[in-house]
Amino acid sequence: MLKDILKTDNSKTTIIIRLMVSLVFLSEGLQKFLRPESVGSRRFEKIGFDDFEFWENFVGTFEILCGLLLIVGIFTRISAFILVIIMAVAFFTTKIPILLEKGFWDFLHDSRTDWAMMMGSLFLLLKGSGKLGLDYLFFNSKS
Repeated sequence: MLKDILKTDNSKTTIIIRLMVSLVFLSEGLQKFLRPESVGSRRFEKIGFDDFEFWENFVGTFEILCGLLLIVGIFTRISAFILVIIMAVAFFTTKIPILLEKGFWDFLHDSRTDWAMMMGSLFLLLKGSGKLGLDYLFFNSKS
């Protein structure tokens, strides 16, 4: 079963989505440690998380780790699954309040990046790393 999760298709163009998603999450994760006052613990505190410094480190670590794994295309589906969960929590804690307070158009505008990252992560969850990733090299049968 694990091999089925790690297996990927033979598309070479998947790398475009994989690199876009990986570099954004890597950057966001690093910023949680380098700029905690704006994108880290203060942000988690503002949206009401208890023990916000823990969550800053927890989410930042997973964004960095998953971003690095996606860059080389190893454990792509597992990493994408984790990122989908991170995006879903971020979406519901930060964007739904905008919908309720400011309305539909402000919600659409403020959530455009979240939607793009969620769709990119879902794409990778469904497709895997593609031919130009280590998943293809290690987990695809040579038959």
